[in-house]
Amino acid sequence: MDDELKERLEAASKACDTSVFWHAKSTPAETLRAVADAADELGVDEWDVYAEKGAVAQVEAEVAELLGKPAAALFPSGIMAQQAALRVWCDRTGSKRVAIPDLSHLLKHEDDGPRRLHGFEFDHLTTGPVTATADDLRRLSPGLGAALIELPLRDGGCLLPSWDDLTTLSEAARELGVPLHADGARIWESRSYWGKDLAEVAALVDTMYVSFYKGLEALAGAALAGPEDVVAEARTWRRRMGGTLFHLTPYAVSALAGLKERLPKMGEYAAWARSLAAELTRRGLKVTPDPPHTNTFLVFADGTPDEIRERKIAFMEREKIEPCGGWWESQVPGTAMTEVAVHDVALGHDPAQVATWIAEIAQG
Repeated sequence: MDDELKERLEAASKACDTSVFWHAKSTPAETLRAVADAADELGVDEWDVYAEKGAVAQVEAEVAELLGKPAAALFPSGIMAQQAALRVWCDRTGSKRVAIPDLSHLLKHEDDGPRRLHGFEFDHLTTGPVTATADDLRRLSPGLGAALIELPLRDGGCLLPSWDDLTTLSEAARELGVPLHADGARIWESRSYWGKDLAEVAALVDTMYVSFYKGLEALAGAALAGPEDVVAEARTWRRRMGGTLFHLTPYAVSALAGLKERLPKMGEYAAWARSLAAELTRRGLKVTPDPPHTNTFLVFADGTPDEIRERKIAFMEREKIEPCGGWWESQVPGTAMTEVAVHDVALGHDPAQVATWIAEIAQG
């Protein structure tokens, strides 16, 4: 996107009165006031000190209970949480080889940090937009230090494995003696797909990372859940990597508020996403997965990203509504794509109307 188009898009977005996807816009002052109000409502009246006590201990206990794990630790970022988890498992097994999807966040979005910082050697558990199976794990040569699965696989359109595939993969990992870690950045949004409790899902893996700022709309932060001794070692790595901040209370409070206010709505978000996807396909657009597995999916349209951006800018300038996110080139020449992520804001709109808006922008 050239600078002129980028400036026009940013100006049009700022002028909009409302949007459809992601979270409602708010200023830093509004967000921080909401965190202060949440602290009062939750009865948080003390600061943590270096991640001990207060709201930090409270959110760690709540996550551990939700996931049915003995312990959990708060981290300022999921990147740090996952690197800590894999480092612990690899140190214990004596191998730096990690089986991982080639579309994993660790490989696509972390500037080679896991390899440079910890010396991990990655074997592709899967290639492309597919979910892992027991056969994928068994075909890799022995000596793995750990295996990672992403639930859901975000860069594949938020794909989830079937419950049978996830169960047999878990059984294979335990049979092979390979610690299984789950990237559960969007696990809150995924549970309705299987119709299982979070603890039932987490029981299939040895450790799981969860995010607080995505679906739960916290300020930032993540948690790692698993056995007490593994989490204790991960806390040590958190300190080594500079993540044990003097105060983590604001992040913990906003996470607690998200668990209270938004976790119960995850099924509603996913249902709205499926309704929208059905409306989009009726209008000739392609979505994947179809139907969506979670509240997030990909939409594809013929044309170039810049052509669609031009029509999107014109729509926003006219209607003062931002009806979709950004568009970029897909792997299919002549085709553009966008990601849809359904949260509170979307629930205030009619899926059929939103589909009409997106089709107008995507198809011209």
